[in-house]
Amino acid sequence: MGLKPFLTQIGRWQLATGIGSGRSIVPNAPLWSGSQAVWLSFVVLAIASMTVQPSELEAQLDAIRQEAQQALAAATTMEQLEQLRVKYLGKKGPIPQVLGGMGKLEPSDRPRIGAKANEIKAAIETELEHQKTTLQTAQLQAQLEAETLDVTMPGVYHQQGRVHPLNSIIDRVLDIFVGLGYTVAEGPEMETDYYNFEALNFLPDHPARDMQDTLYLPDGNILRTHTSSVQIRYMEANEPPVRIVIPGRCYRRDTVDATHTAVFHQIEFLAIDEGLTFTDMKGTLRIFLEQLFGEVPLRMRPSFFPFTEPSAEVDLQWQGRWLEIMGCGMVDPNVLKAVGYDPEVYTGFAGGFGVERLAAVLYQIDDIRRLYTSDRRFLAQF
Repeated sequence: MGLKPFLTQIGRWQLATGIGSGRSIVPNAPLWSGSQAVWLSFVVLAIASMTVQPSELEAQLDAIRQEAQQALAAATTMEQLEQLRVKYLGKKGPIPQVLGGMGKLEPSDRPRIGAKANEIKAAIETELEHQKTTLQTAQLQAQLEAETLDVTMPGVYHQQGRVHPLNSIIDRVLDIFVGLGYTVAEGPEMETDYYNFEALNFLPDHPARDMQDTLYLPDGNILRTHTSSVQIRYMEANEPPVRIVIPGRCYRRDTVDATHTAVFHQIEFLAIDEGLTFTDMKGTLRIFLEQLFGEVPLRMRPSFFPFTEPSAEVDLQWQGRWLEIMGCGMVDPNVLKAVGYDPEVYTGFAGGFGVERLAAVLYQIDDIRRLYTSDRRFLAQF
């Protein structure tokens, strides 16, 4: 509010040019006393001090902009930029403080000062983003220079591993039998005497048990001597027809030499259905061995296994000599009875072989103990 409007509102006052001089600035107004004139002069000075000129606020805003630009240009880290952002653009920054004085302006001047403040704020924000981009680019460039990779240096060679010969044989055999419609089955390596011997028609005092002497555990269980125990477990849990192939690790008390180990791997297959004959088994064996070895001469020799009757050994002619490759036979009726199958209705055949022996034949390995040495020079050949 200007001085004249204020004087108009409070009335026609009389002011002296000096205190108590008696000279009036408002014509025809009564003279004030000296004390009244002094009091009124203080009021006039206070009101005059509350008045702000637009040019003053504009000058303050320009000074803020210049100061902010200089501070931002001098910033060298992202932390300093953040501090400057809070200082100049925060709620307690200088721009809000300047805008707090707009209430002292004439109404007609306020829009111009508000637009000026927004312009200054936008300019500071633009300068802040520009400096932020500059610092980030410089930081990335410094990191790239510090982490420069010399592509002319020779690389570090890491030798790749290979599939172990035993695993390779197991995978190939399983693929063949799965292709013939068989299902892969597995079972525990720690077995009971019942599943490992009794249910497979091994009588308690039969000499056949001596051939498969194994490791006995304190609780009376044993480490299985063959994967045939899985046949019993599977048939107990499933009704015919059955066609399964069983890979696994087995244990026997054998003297370790070039052809024997106390721990070895075995694969067995089992088929149970109505009307299966020895001819079906022979055809299955021929298809399997031809896919593994190619077309080679085969022969079958009579043999004995407690769980098959009749039983046979299978030989193949390989590189000019006959090699025993596996055992097989028709499932003994006593085994079928042990799992609850009617031997008058169902028949079946089974066979099995050692994976180490098969690997020795296919890969011409002279000593199966080499398979367990983990010698990379040896394994790299397969």
